[in-house]
Amino acid sequence: FNRLRIRVGGSLQDQVLYDVGNLKSPCHPFQKMKDGLFGFSKGCLHMERWDELNRFFKETSAMVTFGLNALHGRHKIKRSLWGGDWDSSNAQDLMKYTISKGYQIDSWEFGNELSGNGIGAHVHADQYGKDLVNLRKIINELYKGSQSKPSLIAPGGFYDEEWFVKLLQTSGFGVINVMSHHMYNLGAGVDPKLVSKILNPDHLNKAAYTFGNLTHVIRRHGPWTSAWVGESGGAYNSGGAHVSNTFVNSFCGLLWHRLMGKVVLNVESHASPFLRSYAHCSKGRAGVTLLVINLSNQTNFIMNAQNSINLKLAANEQNISRDSFTHNLKKTFSWVGTKASDDALLREEYHLTPKDGYLRSQTMVLNGIPLELTSTGDIPSLNPVRVNVKSPITISPLSIAFIVFPNFEAPACG
Repeated sequence: FNRLRIRVGGSLQDQVLYDVGNLKSPCHPFQKMKDGLFGFSKGCLHMERWDELNRFFKETSAMVTFGLNALHGRHKIKRSLWGGDWDSSNAQDLMKYTISKGYQIDSWEFGNELSGNGIGAHVHADQYGKDLVNLRKIINELYKGSQSKPSLIAPGGFYDEEWFVKLLQTSGFGVINVMSHHMYNLGAGVDPKLVSKILNPDHLNKAAYTFGNLTHVIRRHGPWTSAWVGESGGAYNSGGAHVSNTFVNSFCGLLWHRLMGKVVLNVESHASPFLRSYAHCSKGRAGVTLLVINLSNQTNFIMNAQNSINLKLAANEQNISRDSFTHNLKKTFSWVGTKASDDALLREEYHLTPKDGYLRSQTMVLNGIPLELTSTGDIPSLNPVRVNVKSPITISPLSIAFIVFPNFEAPACG
């Protein structure tokens, strides 16, 4: 997964003390405390541990995003609202130590889930923005003359339009490099309706609304920033038992990493909402990779590639019901691009299904072969089937398919 980005932080980061410099408070480990944030006291990061972590980062060539203690120096006003200026001295001493050791930090993130009404704690946007201006000055001063100045990321919390707008207006031009937000669109892991949410296109589409809204806010109020998802996982609180670790919650990240490039292509779909399609420029080679997910439990989608100015996939819905009634409904989706010569060319297909058709199976099947670790504990070979590029593509009910078109030329792919 080179290059791997590691985000260090989370729920308790806002009250972490760094055992460096002129720290005036005692540096103790986190301890259970009934009235503490998330039920814990303040905690401590010793520099010996920081050294160990940075050795690991260096050995793995990881890009590091480190979350700072954005509640340090503040006081609780009422319920979850915290006020007062952020005490930046401890974070500044950590940065000085980090620079003196030559440790490479890709980005500093300010706080965790303090936006909007927060999770456990929150800070008003105008106060938070003022503190970000201070943090930006500190970073600029400490890394003056450095060839690799870390980015400043904020707020690392759930999207709240009014709060995000106010933050950008208060902090001003060029302060924030990245606006990070958290997304758990499936809700709580204990929800008994978790599987039905995963298979519900209308529910899944809510994520696109959040992305679209945030994109609009950034374009209007902070075009110097970009949007990241800093934390996500489907369902929060470690997911759902017997759901999150099974096929129904899978997206097969390894195949995605191997096949899908960074350039995303627009897919215009008029097919059933249960057929979800995504297209990227292929990774490390020419062509386009199409990802298709069939959320329906009773419909086969049969697609044919057509040679035209735009590559169009005509999809026939083959409804499979108990009385074997079958009907076809022709649909079409396409993305902008042209087909190069397709004489005797083959495409690659990776069809993923659950073992024995059981959605909560912990064994994934690739092109009919169960995926299991080898005798030495290694990842098994993930081999495609190769078929003529002109032949129909069948997407089975409740399955995932990566289709690699080596001869498809999209202008965006260069």
